[in-house]
Amino acid sequence: MEREPQDFGRVLSSMCTEPHPDARAAADRFLASNPGDPTTYPAVADLEREVVATLGEITGLSDPHGYVASGGTEANLQAVRAARNRSDADAPNVVAPESVHFSFRKAADVLGVELRLAPVDADRRADPAAVRRLADPDTALVVGVAGTTEYGRVDPIPDLAAVAEEVGALVHVDAAWGGFALPFTDRDWNFADAPVDTMTIDPHKLGRAPVPAGGFLAREQAVVDALAVDTPYLDSASQASLTGTRSGAGVAGARAALDALWPDGYRRNYERGLANAEWLADALESRGYDAIEPVLPLVAADVPAATVESLRAEGWRVSPTGAGELRVVCMPHVTREMLEAFVADLDAA
Repeated sequence: MEREPQDFGRVLSSMCTEPHPDARAAADRFLASNPGDPTTYPAVADLEREVVATLGEITGLSDPHGYVASGGTEANLQAVRAARNRSDADAPNVVAPESVHFSFRKAADVLGVELRLAPVDADRRADPAAVRRLADPDTALVVGVAGTTEYGRVDPIPDLAAVAEEVGALVHVDAAWGGFALPFTDRDWNFADAPVDTMTIDPHKLGRAPVPAGGFLAREQAVVDALAVDTPYLDSASQASLTGTRSGAGVAGARAALDALWPDGYRRNYERGLANAEWLADALESRGYDAIEPVLPLVAADVPAATVESLRAEGWRVSPTGAGELRVVCMPHVTREMLEAFVADLDAA
């Protein structure tokens, strides 16, 4: 049966958005190219190297290594896998704040490592002292988040890196969503701000590339090499990606989006998104709802579940935080007019 894709006109909870028109067109052209076989498909392999180079520029890394992943889950899993493979501990563990993305639970399960979750501080950011209490000589990886999924908070990455150095662990930053907003802030979050080893940054979120187009970056080639397996029936000698065959659509779409939007377009997206988030937070506060002050373009507010269900009945795509607050992500497709209509329906509810 013929189906139409989701219209974004009432989508307020997704961290994906409408691709840039150039990215959509490029994805279509490279749909059947496979970056997992770079000698057979050299054009898309060249595009992937260009994407990694630009992601390095965005994240403060002059000589980046990595590849275009399927998304944040794969990139986070690969960070855990690389740290595990490089660790000499008999039972390596990963220490992360409890605000970390659920993909780390998947990674720990698949890879057989212990995941230790530290409590966050009053502002919902990682508490370095709590992380240090959980870290030990068997810790292979310390994780920080630069733009948490539920509240948009940015962890104190330099302090977490200091904890990792103390116990001899690698440092991973999950900037899957925040990575295309944070370059326009004064926060310390990237490779230039701390001795970060690996990072997740997804062009298919605020980068406006088509899905799937995630990003896995590493400071050193040796970290990527820890992921590589031999590929005897391909002309290329080894492969570090997790998925093997990949569509070139994500790679080409990411390249086109970066060409079109970095840096000025992304700056405009961030500034407009943050202004919308601040407007919405103020609108909710003025109506008696307890809204959490936005740091990045994301709003969480204590709206009753029955009211949220009424909004969903009006077609609004909204989701809760783990604690049950209403969560709205001000992605590039979210306009002030959308938010005004949303607030009007909230008032009616």
